[in-house]
Amino acid sequence: MLEVDALEVNYGRTRAVKGVSLTVSEGEVVTVLGANGAGKTSLLRALQGAVRPSGGRILLNGRDMTALTPAARVREGMVLVPEGRQIFVSMTVHENLLMGAYLRHDQDMARDIEAIYDRFPNLAARRNTSASSLSGGEQQMLAIGRAIVSRPRLIMLDEPSLGLSPLFVDRLFGLLAELNGDGIAILLVEQNTSMALDLATRGYVLELGRTVISDSAAALSRNAALTEAYLGGGAGEAPAAPNI
Repeated sequence: MLEVDALEVNYGRTRAVKGVSLTVSEGEVVTVLGANGAGKTSLLRALQGAVRPSGGRILLNGRDMTALTPAARVREGMVLVPEGRQIFVSMTVHENLLMGAYLRHDQDMARDIEAIYDRFPNLAARRNTSASSLSGGEQQMLAIGRAIVSRPRLIMLDEPSLGLSPLFVDRLFGLLAELNGDGIAILLVEQNTSMALDLATRGYVLELGRTVISDSAAALSRNAALTEAYLGGGAGEAPAAPNI
């Protein structure tokens, strides 16, 4: 489904992503792990088109996406839930969901938004209130709901559990499992390595912009040396600063 071949991302003289290659198959969950500054966020931003790669290719179902705009990539079925959620706080909950459907012109949009409300009763009860009034967990659910409304085949998530309570983290990963059960492929960058590896089938570990390990999630979760060397010495340990 998704094929990333030797992707390079530069910010001036700084090389944030250095020849990263990865794949995500149809309906698969793949996680990308690594310490702060590993290049994980830069990788996702390049995949969504927010930054232009300086080298490499991005293919989705065999089509070259490397030069397409972010809107064109959403239209093709790949959408990013960014770190920090980035919802429109000046808009209502319902208006935020409508923004997720801005590229759609079919008659099923209203039905799909109602399905989001069925999935997230807290959002349904506050559909006409400002998104700024939601809790952090509710804002994350809104950001994911906005992505779902675009009818993606691949959802990419950047640190979705960051700043959430343990209760909301459990709910979040339950939701991601449900979405994957519905056939949506997931590419997940996540600070909680234990839960990420429990959800994923495979994983990649980045260090300073390069892939240092790729293996099954089960093998990665058993690798104590990996945890100590690349993941801060503890699964689920929160990062001290934002990723590049």
